[in-house]
Amino acid sequence: MPKTIPPVPSAPDPVGPYSVATEANGFVFISGQIGVAPGSGTVVEGGVTAEASQIMTNLGAILADLGLGFDDVVKTTIFLADIADFVGVNEVYGRYVAEAKPARSTVQVAALPLDVAVEIEVVAAR
Repeated sequence: MPKTIPPVPSAPDPVGPYSVATEANGFVFISGQIGVAPGSGTVVEGGVTAEASQIMTNLGAILADLGLGFDDVVKTTIFLADIADFVGVNEVYGRYVAEAKPARSTVQVAALPLDVAVEIEVVAAR
């Protein structure tokens, strides 16, 4: 049975009725994160690469709060508002997962919350 993980101190507040993370059968599922600065709740300025950097920083902090790191990530999904941003986001993403490259999907979507350019979700294994 999945269990909701209590509030994660480093995570930005969710923008909807969902948990930042849940856990089931040794896997931790972290909800899609957007480029929101923790505390302020505002999207960072500077375009898609700035958003991707903030997302990866936020994900690293969330993973650390849960006793995990990027080496524990087994699957990611990247959602892009414009697939033309693939190269820039890929460059940022690659700096964080350079050693342990998880499985990944990248898709273009019609729109994302708060009109951001990118959202990333991860699945990690304990």
